[in-house]
Amino acid sequence: MARRPLPRILSNGSAQIARSRDLARTAADNATDVLHPLITITRGLRRLAAAGRRKWADTPKDRRGPLLFLVASVVLVVALVPYGPLLAVITLMAAAAWAGRERAAPAPTGPDEPQTQRLQSLYEALVPYFSTAEDPAPLYAHGGDWEKAFSSYDFDDDGRVSQLHLRYPAYFTDSEASSRTRIEQLLHAKSGRGREYHFEWDEEGNELRVTVLPPLPTDIAAQRFVTAPGETVLGFTDPADVQRTLPLTYGAEQRDVPPVVWRTGPRSTEPHLLVAGEPGSGTTTLLRSIALQCLQYGDVVMVEGAGTGEYACLTGRQGVLAVECGLAGALASLEWAAHETERRLIAANRARQAGQPAPDDTKHPLWILLDRPSALGHFAAVDGRNDPQSLLQVPLRHGRAAGVTVVVAEHFESLDSLSDAVRQHTRARVVLGPASPAQLEAVLGAPPHTTPTRDVPPGRGYARLGTGPVLRLQVPATPDPYDDATSETHRRAVLDLLPERTTPAEAQISPSGV
Repeated sequence: MARRPLPRILSNGSAQIARSRDLARTAADNATDVLHPLITITRGLRRLAAAGRRKWADTPKDRRGPLLFLVASVVLVVALVPYGPLLAVITLMAAAAWAGRERAAPAPTGPDEPQTQRLQSLYEALVPYFSTAEDPAPLYAHGGDWEKAFSSYDFDDDGRVSQLHLRYPAYFTDSEASSRTRIEQLLHAKSGRGREYHFEWDEEGNELRVTVLPPLPTDIAAQRFVTAPGETVLGFTDPADVQRTLPLTYGAEQRDVPPVVWRTGPRSTEPHLLVAGEPGSGTTTLLRSIALQCLQYGDVVMVEGAGTGEYACLTGRQGVLAVECGLAGALASLEWAAHETERRLIAANRARQAGQPAPDDTKHPLWILLDRPSALGHFAAVDGRNDPQSLLQVPLRHGRAAGVTVVVAEHFESLDSLSDAVRQHTRARVVLGPASPAQLEAVLGAPPHTTPTRDVPPGRGYARLGTGPVLRLQVPATPDPYDDATSETHRRAVLDLLPERTTPAEAQISPSGV
């Protein structure tokens, strides 16, 4: 049987149907806006009528007669009063409009059932650590009330705990690091892994505040930071840990980010820096970032033990005295730096004895940057030469008075090869990349108050300046501009910070020259 063609309105009138549907929807919306007061009053009259029926049903039968008499009396009085019916209608319409308004659902005042279960689970997990059989009124007990122990709490969008403030008994040994570590590990596991937690212990008040820290920004590129001479930005940290912010450029926008500022110079208590980390953790990036910053005010001697050419972009630049990758050049440059430190001390001492200001060439900052000196020490041992680290004793001990700053970067597996002078005089410490709590405490001298995450981006770690607190750190992205894997944005950012090219510095420095 032959198929009959569809009507024209169904075959090619889809656009007209859609247009008609839009017009009908627009007309319905307009009608709803116009009739909204009438709809509200009608809804209110319906609610008032329902309330009246409920009131009549709840009234005992022996009281319904007096109630009807009272209502009739009110109606009669209203009818006899001048303009009474009109005022009654206006009052009824106002009450109906008030009763018919759209009411927002009340906000929840407490945790829902899944959140309550999480809090109860945390409470039960803490019972073995915060309770004892001799306690007559335990704050933590199996089957107890978690609301007595948890004074405040917050949850994220996934329903996991993002902030928790708890109290614990006074007899808990919160002064022992091992006891605090057990509680921190437990809360980290029960609250959800994969996040970084900050633990703030109030030993005087027997309180612990647990906070989930947001990830540090990783999109900060190398740029000119607003700092004073003698200040070096190691990276960026949490706003609550520092009292200063720097204006940074993010493409077309600007933001204020809290920095970790390392101060050097004659009055610095941490004149030298030690950087530790695994391969690929960002130690080379940090040294490159420091070199770009200190070239604004001083000179740089760069020694690379690995010999991979990561600092080739500095070769021949103004202020860069040497970029050495071989053993002979490294020994010559470090020997020159040691003699230069002695010369500066002697010149400053003579000027001070003569009652004159120190010469300007003794005030000009000199930076000695060493990346992986252990590799050079191995080559020196094979050739029967002295370890290059032995030439750092004078700059490390007297560098603060002579305006000489030493920065050493080494991998974890080679930290044992560092000399005693490097260990003793590098009071500013940075650890980058994944590291165990034991490694962090061994390098920084104190454990961090946060739990490290499983996935650590390059340049992410911790910093501690002298005896200060351990701070989270994110190093600004400062890659090698000559590397093919570097993006054009980061390459241009680094190249714009490099000084102009001059005569190669290797021709200006001799092993015995000052």
